[in-house]
Amino acid sequence: MSLWRVVFWGLIGVSLTGCDRQAPQPLPPAVPGVAAVNPVRSKVKLDLTALDAAGLRGPADGKVAVSYEFSIPDRPECRDAVVRIDHTVELMPGARGRIGSGPGEILCIGSTHQPNYAAVLESLAALPYVARIIECHHE
Repeated sequence: MSLWRVVFWGLIGVSLTGCDRQAPQPLPPAVPGVAAVNPVRSKVKLDLTALDAAGLRGPADGKVAVSYEFSIPDRPECRDAVVRIDHTVELMPGARGRIGSGPGEILCIGSTHQPNYAAVLESLAALPYVARIIECHHE
């Protein structure tokens, strides 16, 4: 058999290897009255509805920012990614926080008082190593 036939039949064989797989099953129909759950947003345990466009909450004469905390692996690439996303974040090595940062993790504290705070929170929550983001009470 010539080389071109081997290559030709090899390509045909490779292209047909997935033919015996079943087609993906369609998603079940939506349930009326039940909102779809966004797994990224479900990681953010803050009441964002209480915040104004500047990321502040409270009465007009006493608005305050909301601090939030989360843990990440204590690795340079994780630290760099978080700091690129959130310019307010402070890294707190050795602190546990209410989130309960453990060995090999670092506590991160950020603030909602920044432009596009909701998008920042969503980007942080989308990181696979951020399990959840909660309000920080600085206790």
